[in-house]
Amino acid sequence: MATAAELRARRDALTAQRSSGVARVSYDGKTVDYRSVTEIDRAVEALDREIAAAEGRRIVRQVRVTTAKAL
Repeated sequence: MATAAELRARRDALTAQRSSGVARVSYDGKTVDYRSVTEIDRAVEALDREIAAAEGRRIVRQVRVTTAKAL
């Protein structure tokens, strides 16, 4: 398993490429071609989960549902 620092470097490379509009990302001598921005976003989210796991914390997602019945 990669260290948190290595995972952060990958994430930084992905976010930099996403903002530049280029779908090809290189890190550690490897190159990955992504098909869309959505695919890059999913990769960033996966890296966020891996970084959290490597640091011993979890990502908390909260969903709040509110309903009201208007008469």
